[in-house]
Order: sequence, then C-alpha cells, then structure tokens
Amino acid sequence: MARILVVDDEVGIRELLSEILYDEGHTVELAENAAQARAARLRMRPDLVLLDIWMPDTDGVSLLKEWGSQGLLDMPVIMMSGHATIDTAVEATRIGAMDFLEKPITLQRLLKTVAAGLARGRAPHPAPAAVHPATANATVALEDELDPPVLAAAPPNEVPVTSNGQLGSISLDQPLREARDEFERIYFEYHLVRESHSMTRVSERTGLERTHLYRKLKQLGIESARKRST
Repeated sequence: MARILVVDDEVGIRELLSEILYDEGHTVELAENAAQARAARLRMRPDLVLLDIWMPDTDGVSLLKEWGSQGLLDMPVIMMSGHATIDTAVEATRIGAMDFLEKPITLQRLLKTVAAGLARGRAPHPAPAAVHPATANATVALEDELDPPVLAAAPPNEVPVTSNGQLGSISLDQPLREARDEFERIYFEYHLVRESHSMTRVSERTGLERTHLYRKLKQLGIESARKRST
C-alpha cells in the first residue's frame, strides 16, 4: 500500500479517484487547491501525487515548479487535465512530472500509470562505490575514536500477535482486504464513540471528507452513523 495525494478542485474527480485508489489498498489524501496540497505534502509525505493542472488559486504546473525549487519534489508526480495542450504536458514533464493523464481518465490507464509511478518511486538506490580496504579500515578507526562502541540497538517493539494468528479481534489468516475491513470497522467505530457520533468531528479526526466518510461507513456496515450524527 502507498500514500497517494490527489489534488483536484473538482469534488467528483477527487472522490472517484479516491474510491478507486482506496479499493486498490492505498491510503488517499485529498486536496482541492494548492494551499491544501502544500499542507498535505508536508504532513503525509506522499509516495505519489496526482496533480490537476487547472486550479483556481495556483495552477498545478506552478505548484510543481514551487516544489521543485524548494527541494520537495522527491516523489513521483502525475499531472491531470482535460484541457491541457501538448506544450503544457511537455513543460510539466520537463519540470519534473513523471507522466500526464488526460481527463476523462480510464480505470486501466489510471492504475497502470500509478503502478509505474510507485515502481519508479520505490526503485532501489544504487549500491555505494567500492572502498579500498585500507581506506575502509582508516574510516572505521576514525569513527571508533569519535564514537565509542555501543551495544547493538534493541529490536523494535513487536506487534502483539497471538500464537493463533490474532491481532486483537482480527484474524491474520484471512485475506488482506477482509482484515483491512475489520480494522477499519474498529477504527471508525472508535472515533464515532469518541466524538459522540458527530460526523463533522469524525471527518476532521480521520481526514476524510463527509461524503467519503458516509460512503465508507455504509460500505463497512455502520449504518447507524448517519442517523446518530449531529
């Protein structure tokens, strides 16, 4: 799974892309303008960004340039537009965009382009150049002088999984999608109780737009949430 930021001023496009990507197992953050995209970029450090070109405040190409000039273009960016010219697409690619999607975006084209972007973003870094043994020994000796030897770091805390493959009430022997649904059901029920079923506060807490939140709760079978919301 990857963290994907979708930036588009059209709510229908955002929700559609969010649902498709979410069903593929990705975590999706939505932004409707450049200001929200900047904040989300710093907050979530996305693995990939889907960025609309034409937006009311700052257009996508300008935002792309801004990220590039600030050294923040360290993730694949895929531009989207239904009205862009070839020159605009070429300019975006020259600045640093990985690819360009023309609206309306087909499902196969979207998934194929996203998969290619994530594969590029996760490409292994080249192995460090070989170091001459004498140089290596000298480096180690210098490091030993500066930093005395320490005990090996303790292993990270392990996830409390029982011997029968249970993580709390979730069975880890079932398919990923079903296990994820169980986790999400517990997650949203927790926040609903915590926020006294206020959909506004739950939306803010979970980072989902209200429309998407209602749809997600219905998908998980939490039908009473809408009726009990304030």
